[in-house]
Amino acid sequence: MLGVVVGALVREDRVLLVHRSPSKRAHPGRWDLPGGVVEDGESEMGALARELREELGVQVATGSTSHLCRVTVRPAGEPVLLSAWLVRDWAGVPTNAAPEEHDDIRWFGLASMPSLPYEAVQAALVRAAALISRVPVGDASHRIRR
Repeated sequence: MLGVVVGALVREDRVLLVHRSPSKRAHPGRWDLPGGVVEDGESEMGALARELREELGVQVATGSTSHLCRVTVRPAGEPVLLSAWLVRDWAGVPTNAAPEEHDDIRWFGLASMPSLPYEAVQAALVRAAALISRVPVGDASHRIRR
């Protein structure tokens, strides 16, 4: 079964989402977490770090991730094992480094973010983020200003 990882970059009660390009086969024109396919021989963490570097231009900080959930989904008809991760710290400023994948990126408040394609992922994200929302981590240069 194909494996896919997604990462929720969370900072100060906000999460970074990507708006999937209308040309994408799975969930075109929807807000979602950034990520992609786990390549042969690659670990989930390796794939997560690679995908976030390729799509957002950030480097995931060692030890800053927590597993949110793993669910089997069918985004384009075939089963996919989707693994979602919470990312609390990273180096770099997130940018849309993969415009062929998504046409926008944006920070959303956890209470006001749009519905993600998979309810189980959104529910796990909201629960986990609520637990860590008051714990400061990382470099202040990429913190969200309110």
